[in-house]
Amino acid sequence: MERQIDEKPGAYARRRAFIAIAFFALLAVGLFVWNPDTLYLWIKALHIIAVISWMAGLFYMPRLFIYHTDAEPGSIQSETFKVMERRLLKVIMNPAMMLTWIFGLYLSWSVYGFQGGWLHAKIGLVVLLTAVHVFFSRAVKAFERDENRRSARYWRFMNEAPTVLMIVIVILVVVKPF
Repeated sequence: MERQIDEKPGAYARRRAFIAIAFFALLAVGLFVWNPDTLYLWIKALHIIAVISWMAGLFYMPRLFIYHTDAEPGSIQSETFKVMERRLLKVIMNPAMMLTWIFGLYLSWSVYGFQGGWLHAKIGLVVLLTAVHVFFSRAVKAFERDENRRSARYWRFMNEAPTVLMIVIVILVVVKPF
């Protein structure tokens, strides 16, 4: 029986992720070439899809860390968490973050001309969200080396950081309070 931590399923997952990212990129390029009247709405939709994917990863990763913290280093369970964390980071989170930034900056420039206090605050909070992403990336590497120094309680606390940032970002985007 083939296990998901074996090399073959990993290669298959990477291939599928590459195809999905290539499709996403070709769709974006095709939209810019076609330049429909609804280009703004298409880019906005792609931005929202990327944000949802990124946020899903940011919500799930600390949950994996919580369970991984309780796994004995070197155990099958620990090794499985390592694979899950690495794939989540490389296949979902990293591409989604990059696409979020690309489409978001395009919208900020083309629609708002980088003007508006709410937009500056939003971009600042997205920078903080990116810092959380980088922090989680480093934690994946620490877990990979069996060098996690944090408790499950700490990771439960860190699970809230993306949530709080997301709530404030959504309020800024929808309400545009300043």
